[in-house]
Amino acid sequence: MAATTAPFPFRGSKPVLVIGGGIAGMTTTLELAEAGCEVLLVEKAPYLGGRVARTSLYFPKLCPPDCGLEINFKRLKTNPRVQILNLAEVESLSGEPGNYEATIKIRPRYVTDVCTACGECAKACPAGRPDDFNDGLSTTKAVYLPYPMAFPAQYVIDRSACREGCRACADACQYGAIDLAQQENRQTVRVSAVVAATGWAPYDATKLETMGFGRFPNVVTNVMLERMAAANGPTGGRILRPSDGLAPKSVAFAQCAGSRDEHHLPYCSAVCCPASLKHTTYILSRYPEAEVTVFYTDVRAVGRLESFFSRVVADGRTQLIKARISKVEEDPVTKDLLVSGEDVVNRRKILRKVSLLVLAVGMVPQTSGLPAGFVKDQFGFIQNDSTGLFGAGCARWPAEVSSSVRDATGAALRALQCAVRSAQDG
Repeated sequence: MAATTAPFPFRGSKPVLVIGGGIAGMTTTLELAEAGCEVLLVEKAPYLGGRVARTSLYFPKLCPPDCGLEINFKRLKTNPRVQILNLAEVESLSGEPGNYEATIKIRPRYVTDVCTACGECAKACPAGRPDDFNDGLSTTKAVYLPYPMAFPAQYVIDRSACREGCRACADACQYGAIDLAQQENRQTVRVSAVVAATGWAPYDATKLETMGFGRFPNVVTNVMLERMAAANGPTGGRILRPSDGLAPKSVAFAQCAGSRDEHHLPYCSAVCCPASLKHTTYILSRYPEAEVTVFYTDVRAVGRLESFFSRVVADGRTQLIKARISKVEEDPVTKDLLVSGEDVVNRRKILRKVSLLVLAVGMVPQTSGLPAGFVKDQFGFIQNDSTGLFGAGCARWPAEVSSSVRDATGAALRALQCAVRSAQDG
């Protein structure tokens, strides 16, 4: 939607602060801005897009997210009512609905807006770092472009990975875009409402001691498999065993890995089942002869995802067994995995040898760093819905992309009402 002159109710209103630049945060920002409200979008990463940017394909349509992200990036870039702060976090928040004061800490990027993303700095850089965008499955240089379609399309420098006194990147940049003297700074802003769309992170699989993650290289998580399957991922879209780089002949999925478990995540993350079903299509499209097994507690594919579940099962190449995995061991020679469990339906023990084991870990809300005022439940999900502080997307509950977008639209409407009232009261 093209930008238009702000309608009367917004004249003199304070902007809305949106925390988090994933799909929920971008949706909230765009809905507000295109309704005539000024918006300040704060994102702690050096790029926008969140988890969606790291996704290979959406389910159930199995289409890539790139086109949708590109459209949203263009809408953000061309809307004069949107201000974006990357590498930024809200340190403190005070006030009341319609009149909040927020202090925002902004970390240095060390790369200025004149960056053309030519990549010469990275070629010259002698230092490396783990690539968090690829869940540690690859490395980047200390100066790096987060991913090929990153917005903003600027390199960033991880100074903690740099060698002391090194200026190789600055010397290599013919545009003078490297500024190693940049310092952390703070801004104080007044806003009418705050929407937290801080997203989610996968549950720490190293806490699942019997599952072998971190000990056996061929035990991976669902988010790691997603990056392997992505064309811009660490393996160029090939799903390979980390131990030897070979294609897996057999793959098992362990559902509810830590979820619905009072010792880990007591709740269901809702989207793990359809995500694993999607992952089976990744594997079988690349390796049609592979044996694929899903060990599940209950298959939960609600609403429109029911037909997706039915379609995958009807294919007949994926075996579903109602079972909980109790133990994982490794063959020290082949690095294959011995998966033990119990078939609940047939009441018998299971011992399955597989090339690759994928743990379907749950979604953990990233709300621990939010300023005071946000009310959270015992799991960390935001509960605010009737004041000037709101949650959106997976900061409120586990959800897939389309549900997060709908929820973010609702959050934008509630925040918009605060902005209107702040203008009227002013």
